[in-house]
This record gives sequence, structure tokens and C-alpha cells, in this order.
Amino acid sequence: MKVCIYGAASAKVDKKYIEDCEELGRMLGERGHSMVFGAGSSGLMGATARGFKAAGAHIKGVIPRFFEENGYESIFYEADELVFTETMAERKSIMEDSCDAFVVVPGGIGTFEEFFQILTLKQLGRHKKAIAVYNSNGYYDWLDKMLAAIMKKGFVNEECAKLYKTLGTREEVIEYIENYSSDDIEWSMLKKT
Repeated sequence: MKVCIYGAASAKVDKKYIEDCEELGRMLGERGHSMVFGAGSSGLMGATARGFKAAGAHIKGVIPRFFEENGYESIFYEADELVFTETMAERKSIMEDSCDAFVVVPGGIGTFEEFFQILTLKQLGRHKKAIAVYNSNGYYDWLDKMLAAIMKKGFVNEECAKLYKTLGTREEVIEYIENYSSDDIEWSMLKKT
């Protein structure tokens, strides 16, 4: 399975997140999965890629050319395949189309944006892929609470809660994406007001 990983590029994060995500990547790679990601070599992106690499798994990195030109982010040149794009939108589109499942590890603004984009696309029926949110060290404790609150207020259909799953261990993430089925989702209900 090709697993798209979204996560922090920052190397300033606590080492516990870096170690945890590197181990997640190694475990996924050892189970025969490959990685699609934003091609960053630092932070949780780089950590997860190092884990996949240690397991001998295939890695596809996708990054806008201006990141390299402007030095915005160090690039994981050890990827088996590197795709350079002109825009962020093109980067995200290639990553979305290249994978079979999504795993969201802790991250910042870019990670939130990627998560909400794939969640929105799933709500609109543009894909039916698993979306696992890895709640490493309780990082995403607030996410389910926030989404439940806006569902309760009627801003989002409650059926949307089935579109992703927040999981607390690496093992749960792997089990979820490997056994995922979208059969329990009432697709016709997702956009009903």
C-alpha cells in the first residue's frame, strides 16, 4: 500500500515526536508499505522517511521547485523518486493521487491544511481512502473535540466523523489503514443540510 504521510517539517519539535514517527515509518515499511510525502528531510517528515528507508521501503517525495531554490526546506534526497512541482497545489494533487491511504502525524499549519483538504475531498466523494490521524503523545487530543463541537452546532454533518479516525498508537494506525473499509459511511448524507 502507498501511504501518504503529512507532518511537521520543523526540526524544533520535541524529540519524542521525531523518535515516534521514525518508528512508525519503520513499522509501515517492514509491513511492505511504501511512502508518499512532501520530501522534507527534517522534522516529522524526515523522521518518518528515515524509518521507511531503514526498512528498505520505496519512498516518493513531492516538493515545489521553489523550496529548493529558496532554501525553504531541506530535501530528502535519499527518496527513491523525487518529483519537483511548480506549485503547492500541484504538489498536493500528486501526493493525493499517488497514495492508497493517508496518515496525518503531528504538524503545523501546512499539516492542518493538508488534513482538512483531504477530509473535504472525502466528504465530497472525491476519494474513499483511509485517513488516520496519529495522536502521538496526545498531540491531536483537541481535534475530535473541535470537530464534535462544530458538528453539534450544525456547521458540519455528523456523518463526517466517520471520514477519519484519531488513533493513539502506531499499531492502531497500521491496523486501521490495513483493514479500512468505507462501507459504514452513508455517503448520501455527507452534504445534507
